[in-house]
Amino acid sequence: MTLHSEPTPNPGSRDDLREHLVRTRIAGDVATSRENNLDHYRSLANRDPHHMFGLTLGEGWSYRDVLDLMAKSAGVVADPAHREGLDTIDPDRTIDAVEAMGDVIAGVLRNAGARILVATGHPTGLLTVHLALARLARGCGATLLTPAEDWSYTGPRFGRRRKIRYLDDVAMLDDRGAFVHTHDPAPMEAMIEEMGQELPDLVIADHGWAGAAGEAGIPTVGFADSNDPALFVGEAEGKIAVTVPLDDNVLPRHYAPLTAHLVARVTSAL
Repeated sequence: MTLHSEPTPNPGSRDDLREHLVRTRIAGDVATSRENNLDHYRSLANRDPHHMFGLTLGEGWSYRDVLDLMAKSAGVVADPAHREGLDTIDPDRTIDAVEAMGDVIAGVLRNAGARILVATGHPTGLLTVHLALARLARGCGATLLTPAEDWSYTGPRFGRRRKIRYLDDVAMLDDRGAFVHTHDPAPMEAMIEEMGQELPDLVIADHGWAGAAGEAGIPTVGFADSNDPALFVGEAEGKIAVTVPLDDNVLPRHYAPLTAHLVARVTSAL
């Protein structure tokens, strides 16, 4: 397949990427504290909607179950007695998940007329990765969907209306001209309602955008920080195809090597 997407940096070796992830704290000793991680694991175990990202969870996800899963899937410290200070993301788990995500994306792009939806709740960090994936998908002939543009609502955690807005076919939540961080699944739920029976072949997203899509049965891949366990639980339950563990809000330029590795994995698999 001939690609027409914009050029991305040449990927280095796996060892180069691992070193970069640790140096920039995308993985390794990350900025997210152990206290914050454990608090969010308890919140998910208590089924706090803010931390569920639009997913419904099966029985058995206690606090210890969530911690055990996050140790396995993201590489956080498994010892429940470690309650404060630093926590970790295993860079090899990040790279493995990036490659698995690339394989899923490539599998969809091999189908003529693939329909893909891209969205992010982290415009100050992960937007750069999503923009690159949207460009790649367009270059492979996929249709980038933009449902519910300008749909607006007042959510439970803010006092004024926000709306769905797209930048180069990547959906975000707009608050009076500013793209904002959000965990809320409501915007994706509005997209799904508008699309009706014409759902996408794949959603590439994070936070509630990914959770709501996975809950609706749409093939979904996503990115999640170590303090956002919902997508990892969704993956364990078969609702999310792949969840990539990483710090989701470092400087955007630091994601370039990871993005290059992901794009290379997709293109090599086509």
